[in-house]
Amino acid sequence: LSNQSHRSRASKVRQHVHCDSCYSRRCRTRVEVSVSCAVIPCRLHCGALFHLCKEEDHLLLCPNVRVPCLNAEYGCPVHLARSSRAAHLQVCPASVVSCSMEWLRWPTDTTNPHSNIALQENVMKEIKGQDEVALDFAMALVDQSDLYSRLKMNPLYPELMDEEEEEIKEERKEEIAMGGFVKNNLCENNFEGTEQKSVEQGMVLRKDKWNLSDMMFSMERGGCAVAQANLDNPKQNPNSGDKGKRQSQSERQEGGERETSAEQKGLTKEGANCPPADTSKTGQAPWHEGVLERLGQELSPQEYNMYVVHHGRMLLAFGQIEACTPREKDFVYGNLEPIPVQSLRSFKVPDSYHYRRRVHLYDTAARAQSKPCGVDTSDLGANEDDWYSDEAAVTLLGYAEREVMGHKISESKAADGLYVDIGTQTHSFCSAPFKRKTTLAEVMVDRPLKLHLQLQTESVNSRHNRASCAFTFLCGHTFHRREFATHVRNVHCDIQTCLSGWFEQRCPLAYLGCTYSQKRFQPSTHQATIVYKDDLAGGGGDSLSSLPYEVLCHMASFLDSLSLSQLALVSRLMRQVVSSLLQDRGMVTLRWERKTYSHGGAKWRAKPVWEFSRLFSSVDSWHMADIPPISAHLKVCPYYEASVRCEPVPLPSMRKKVGCSQERVSLVNLFAGKR
Repeated sequence: LSNQSHRSRASKVRQHVHCDSCYSRRCRTRVEVSVSCAVIPCRLHCGALFHLCKEEDHLLLCPNVRVPCLNAEYGCPVHLARSSRAAHLQVCPASVVSCSMEWLRWPTDTTNPHSNIALQENVMKEIKGQDEVALDFAMALVDQSDLYSRLKMNPLYPELMDEEEEEIKEERKEEIAMGGFVKNNLCENNFEGTEQKSVEQGMVLRKDKWNLSDMMFSMERGGCAVAQANLDNPKQNPNSGDKGKRQSQSERQEGGERETSAEQKGLTKEGANCPPADTSKTGQAPWHEGVLERLGQELSPQEYNMYVVHHGRMLLAFGQIEACTPREKDFVYGNLEPIPVQSLRSFKVPDSYHYRRRVHLYDTAARAQSKPCGVDTSDLGANEDDWYSDEAAVTLLGYAEREVMGHKISESKAADGLYVDIGTQTHSFCSAPFKRKTTLAEVMVDRPLKLHLQLQTESVNSRHNRASCAFTFLCGHTFHRREFATHVRNVHCDIQTCLSGWFEQRCPLAYLGCTYSQKRFQPSTHQATIVYKDDLAGGGGDSLSSLPYEVLCHMASFLDSLSLSQLALVSRLMRQVVSSLLQDRGMVTLRWERKTYSHGGAKWRAKPVWEFSRLFSSVDSWHMADIPPISAHLKVCPYYEASVRCEPVPLPSMRKKVGCSQERVSLVNLFAGKR
């Protein structure tokens, strides 16, 4: 924009008098120097006619001029005509959208008898030998992996952290690299000691912040120094204190009274021939002796009060008024009416202080008899393996307690002013102690895979959202703008929200441990099924590399974006085939990378990256799959136990006598009487 404005100003200076206001396509004005010039057509054949001196300005608006894409700063390398930029945005590789779909998935409740704990244990055993996993289980495992990488151990177990000097130094280096500074004392005498101490600890002292604070509090520090000098030597040199006051004030005042400034300038010059007149007894500056007594006689009460309010800090610094004055010397603001002081007693006697409510705390007869006894873990009959808790289960429980109840487990709570409920919760982990930045994913690297989250998801609400709840999950995948609507409709609306019981149906006895499930829907256009798998390129041989390169490119043009991203992982040849489709089918995004320099500083840089999205083939409609109903599985389900009853069971109101020999009409007697 700056270059264009510069060119427009330059061309406007070169325009002629007539051309400046002429916009006619049929201008017949004669060509004259400094008056007008010839009318010419656009060289890019856009159809415009203008004077020759306006050609440079026309290039700023010509629709046929080739300009970069509007998303050039986001990585788009296309240069096209200015009139085609709007249409190009529909297929621009840098026009991407990040999916912001959110959902909740809570930890498994082990205390609920209807939870799917048995199902989860059985499915985890079957996963090892199967290539295809149920959709609900696969999505829950992906969410659990994401959750483990976000949960840190430090907020829940600060007592189990490993305090190492190297780790602390690294954190301080990162803070310094991000522009942090260390706050130091404002006293000038401690500057060198503070700087030396900070250097020993590996910190950096920001001198620009020191200069700013020194400028702000220089006047107060100078006044304190002069007042201290007067207190130390009150009798040796009575005028030296006044000279010091006048000299320090003359260096800092911003231009007060002219007489006072002239006097101060005269006092600061040493060795002058004519000493200045002593105005310490008659001056009106705050550092002159007896200034308040003289002003009280010369000025009116209103002017006197304004002087004291305006120069209160200076008068206090130079000892003219005391910080805590006695009652007979209190300063009174004019004619003010006194306000009676009212004492409010808001203290409430704690409930535990009352005798009736605290009698159980002191009455030994009312309490159960107990005796002190020392016990050991061996008395509990527990094995050594049972001493340690599962890090994943305990950590998820701690975060869930803080999210649902609003506080940590065993948090101290004050009942009243006398008693405080102190809760302690000790944890024993075989992987403790932890580092400060340790996440749950780092702790569970070598552990066997277990599912600790529920299979069902919930929608986010005003209380549990991404900003406050740790159990909120974000889709976060990036798609091209033309692909975003298809992704939301197929993945989130058709599959994810309708997964449990509708899109995928499980055995009714799944809570007992049955792992059978079936997918009820499939795309109506072709025979296909929906599976969830992160890596689709693994396994099998590469039998397509023997085909010609042109044939491979033609075959790859029929694949969706997800298949292309997986095909690029097969071999180098397939990567070259797929890269030929990046300009038309791919998208470019900015990936931020942090670069650390040798001196300890760091800087973030954006790097354009070309990739394919995770969009599979679009499904416009679904139809019911040709599979037997779930009732057919119950005939062979190993968890379905039929309860066969051979003995007759009496129905209600079929007995003749109820209670204490009271006869009542039964169904049998009723039907017999009708016969």
